[in-house]
Amino acid sequence: MTVEAPNPKAELLGKVIAHISHHGLSDVSLRELAAAVGTSHRMLIYHFGSREGLVAAIVTAIEQSQREAMASLVAGAQEPAEVIRGLWYQVSAAELRPFVRLFFEMLPHALYGRPGTASFLDTLIDPWVEAAMTAAEVNDWPTDPVELRLGIAVSRGLLVDLLATDDLDTTTAAIERFIAMWEQTRSA
Repeated sequence: MTVEAPNPKAELLGKVIAHISHHGLSDVSLRELAAAVGTSHRMLIYHFGSREGLVAAIVTAIEQSQREAMASLVAGAQEPAEVIRGLWYQVSAAELRPFVRLFFEMLPHALYGRPGTASFLDTLIDPWVEAAMTAAEVNDWPTDPVELRLGIAVSRGLLVDLLATDDLDTTTAAIERFIAMWEQTRSA
């Protein structure tokens, strides 16, 4: 029997994610964060290259878990709107907002090519489109990569609105309006 060796980087990332889900990350130095998760700031630098690299790894892991959540939503859905709605409820949930903030904090760093952020842009759009295409194909729903990109953009724009206003009711109403408009154009 082969036992898989533990992955120290993945274990450390898991500890960091667990910590920041309760305490946030905005004003914490790498030294403070390292101490809180039982390591040294040098180990964080070794594994992630920089604070931006660590944030990129956190966001990438959370995004991957959300794509996996989308796949599980698809399994029980009768129509695409159920998946869109279910994913919105997940990403707009209060417990995920610290990670949504990190996503938007990371974006400009990656766009400016900060060290440790190169892989972030690779996971920004295409993995979501691919996951949505796969989900649609599994259920024999129509697939259009342009519509899927639009849905991603609308959801992310509404997440910015939610973070800025803390108005979950109105942003949820907006996603519902988007779903209704999208369904109307599909049936036309």
